[in-house]
Amino acid sequence: MSEFIVYSAPGSPYGRAVLATLIEKGGTYRFSPVMPGSLKSEPHVLRHPFGRVPVLEHAGFVLYETQAILRYLDRILGGTSLTPSDAKAAGRMDQVMNVCDWYLFRDVNAVIGFQRIVAPRLLGLQPDEKIIAEALPMGRTTFLELARLLGGKPFFAGDGVSLADLQVAPHIDFLAATPEWQTLTADTPNLVAWLQRMNARDSFAATTWERVAALAKAA
Repeated sequence: MSEFIVYSAPGSPYGRAVLATLIEKGGTYRFSPVMPGSLKSEPHVLRHPFGRVPVLEHAGFVLYETQAILRYLDRILGGTSLTPSDAKAAGRMDQVMNVCDWYLFRDVNAVIGFQRIVAPRLLGLQPDEKIIAEALPMGRTTFLELARLLGGKPFFAGDGVSLADLQVAPHIDFLAATPEWQTLTADTPNLVAWLQRMNARDSFAATTWERVAALAKAA
């Protein structure tokens, strides 16, 4: 099968979800780094008109939007399916993936994660404490809901890893590096244990910010 090219930036949680899914499915890929300052300019904007990452290229087929990429990889690659065959379990997977896009990323990680990690590390800016404080209530709500949806299961859709776990874990792991982690997880021990299970997987050990940054340097 043709090699996959992943256009993304080191540290991107969505980019990490794509890389981890490729590893889980046994796909071979090449990482093509896209630095934050070049997202809105050519050639990247020709791949993604909204100037975001990640983008997947496969045998001339170009695809953006992380959910679309993950589902494509699960369909086209062999190995264990990452989409449950049971309709209710698949529905739960879909629900969690949308919670990730609409609440966990947009209202929590794109605020707290950006202010605490991206802004100082990549842009040399100081965190805005007011903005962080305003995002914390939604962060707590989102973590509590994800913990409720996980319940006592090992993974979001049941006993096996699904696309939901692979999409959500990079965002949760990103936030684990912030001072807000203790507040966010004060009442969600099952979510903390789940993240530990995800980080123990080969696909996550191989896709840390540091590991992907090394791939970017070698590209």
